[in-house]
Amino acid sequence: MFSYHNIRQADVCLFLRHVLRHLRGEVIALMDNANTHRGKAIHELSDRFTRLHIEYFPPYAPEMNPDEGVWGMLKRALGNGRPDNIDELTEDLKREFGLIAGSQRKLRGCIRQSDLPFYLP
Repeated sequence: MFSYHNIRQADVCLFLRHVLRHLRGEVIALMDNANTHRGKAIHELSDRFTRLHIEYFPPYAPEMNPDEGVWGMLKRALGNGRPDNIDELTEDLKREFGLIAGSQRKLRGCIRQSDLPFYLP
C-alpha cells in the first residue's frame, strides 16, 4: 500500500481491521512506538477484538524491527536511480516491494537480521 499523505492512527486502525477480516485465529501486530501506533483508537480496537494482540518494539530499537531490512533492500535497489517524477518513483517502489514480498528467502532474511526471537521454520 502506498500513501501520498502521512499515515494517521485512523489508517492504522483500518489496516488492522482489514487484517482481522482476512486472517483467522489470534493476530499479533508488532509495531514501533510511532504516535500513529499508539493512542485511544488503537487501544479501543484491541479491546474490541480480543484476538488482536499488539506488541510494541522497545523505544529506539530499530535493530529489532524486521522492516528495517526491507528498507535496506529498497535503498540498495533504488539508490542509484533517478525517477523523473512521483509516478516513476511509485512504479519503482511497487516493483521492488513486489520482488521482496514475493521472496520468502528475503522476508525471512529480514527477520533473521533483526534481534527478534526467531520462530519461523
